[in-house]
Amino acid sequence: MKKIFILFAVVGLIAFSGCSNNDDDVDNDTIPQAFEINNVNLGRVADNEYNLKSTFQFEVGGNLYDDETVLIYRLTGTINPSTPVWQLIPRTIYLDNGNELDYDFDFSKIDFIITARGTYNLLNTPSYINNQTFRVVIVPSVLASTLKTDNYLDVMKTLKLNESEIKKVNL
Repeated sequence: MKKIFILFAVVGLIAFSGCSNNDDDVDNDTIPQAFEINNVNLGRVADNEYNLKSTFQFEVGGNLYDDETVLIYRLTGTINPSTPVWQLIPRTIYLDNGNELDYDFDFSKIDFIITARGTYNLLNTPSYINNQTFRVVIVPSVLASTLKTDNYLDVMKTLKLNESEIKKVNL
């Protein structure tokens, strides 16, 4: 009888130790968020480089947590008035004349910089630096590695974010 009791105790211990409430669930403090920066002109750094610098505090209520990552998409056009086309950056655009334009970004816990850099004077193509619209998506890092980030609609669907939850920002 004693051996059966010990066997049940060991089996029970193994069963309960395999259970956990932390199955890489998203921390309540790291909720996916998105905001849109409308009609912004990038500022000149050099003839072939323009950027936008901003902090996260105006929208996300404070600094990023250590376990969050940022995705940034640029509005490149629309299919119709209600269907925008979002392109993930970083991105290289190859122009017909052989020039190249790179969109890139970096971020820290408190700010981000979106950069447009070309192999030519970007003032020659103002449509790439003026009146730009970006979507910034803050993603818990545990989810970021599983997302197909190049498809904006798939990212929003996976994060369970809809258009009404995207905050509009004018800088």
